[in-house]
Amino acid sequence: MKALSFSLLLGTLLLTGCREQAGVASVPVTTQASTVAAVAQASPAPVPDAAGGIAAATPLDEQRARTESEANTVDVVKRSQDGLVFIDTTIAAKQNDAQRQALERFGFSVPPQEPGEGMGSGFFVTPSGDILTNYHVVEDASEISVRVHGQTQAFPAKVVSTAPDFDLALIRAEGLPPSAIRPLPLGDMSQLDVGLKAIALGAPFGLDFSVSEGIISSLERTAPVGVREVEQSVIQTDAAINPGNSGGPLLNSAGQVIGVNTQILTGGVGQSAGVGFAIPVSTVQSLLPKLQQGGEVKTPSLGISLVDLSRISPEQRRGLGFPETGLMVGQVFDASPAQAAGLSAGTPLVSADGQSLPPRDADIITAVDGQMLEDREDLRRALLARSFGDTIRLTVQRAGKTREVTAVLEEFEFPR
Repeated sequence: MKALSFSLLLGTLLLTGCREQAGVASVPVTTQASTVAAVAQASPAPVPDAAGGIAAATPLDEQRARTESEANTVDVVKRSQDGLVFIDTTIAAKQNDAQRQALERFGFSVPPQEPGEGMGSGFFVTPSGDILTNYHVVEDASEISVRVHGQTQAFPAKVVSTAPDFDLALIRAEGLPPSAIRPLPLGDMSQLDVGLKAIALGAPFGLDFSVSEGIISSLERTAPVGVREVEQSVIQTDAAINPGNSGGPLLNSAGQVIGVNTQILTGGVGQSAGVGFAIPVSTVQSLLPKLQQGGEVKTPSLGISLVDLSRISPEQRRGLGFPETGLMVGQVFDASPAQAAGLSAGTPLVSADGQSLPPRDADIITAVDGQMLEDREDLRRALLARSFGDTIRLTVQRAGKTREVTAVLEEFEFPR
């Protein structure tokens, strides 16, 4: 589980005798004696049995004792648990920078780190056995095995495709009986409301096939998602999500998948603090056809490096005639969509004392398709929602003059 650290400001609650203050109503104090009397009045009198003793309390009927909400949760879990998958991974040891430098400089190798182990969750999304999980669950895994509910046998699995920028991956088990494949239905994002029930299935701390319940806390939240940690829309829930829940489904009261559990906010202890995030089912539905094609689902790029204008002092911005907000083009890579669109990083300037200055003629992107850009995250989000072959309209300022630039998004690999 990838955790976001969240710093809590803890207040001290001082409990004292209450007295009336300005604007604060006094709280009546109930004594022990009055409490006992009230309980005695509210409690039904014991019923003597035939022998004159006190009869035992009549146990409540189990079905009647269950609330409607509890009965619904039990039903959802029973119908959905066979669609849940427990994932074990082995992470191959990697040669780090220090090890490579030792080999290059001194001709000897440092013993590599021991292989690591990971765990996570997933769920069936197709009758053919495709399993959806988080990309970070299977990232760098040399071996993957899965288990389904009610079985102890583990089956080897392989990655079918990945969407690193969305933290999603599709895997498939080998040798799994078709009878064990129980795909979970996908829900409708438009039918969700804050306050509706949310049920998280997964394997927190390796406790496989566990259930937690809460509500949808927010549908207006964003969080950094994927390898580039681009701010994306997420579902916030207070259902307990912990390490090992990653990739598991978040369900509604109809047993439909409404999200893929992916992150938590913590107080620095690496476990649930009541704030968890799930990738919305709408993202899953848009990416699933691409994932089923195999390979890596890549996202478009303009092929440029950018400088946020907030990093330039207000005095410099005014002196150079730059706008208050926008993204200055720092470099345009060869054969990129940005180069084809005619974007330029301008001519570097150097001050009298030898310091580098922002070029006056550098292009500054201020909007994408009419949407103003506050920072580079805005541009990343705009590109993330596009596909290869799409055309975008950039509002660009150069040397105080504004113009519209059209760029066609194509696949581009940055040089290494």
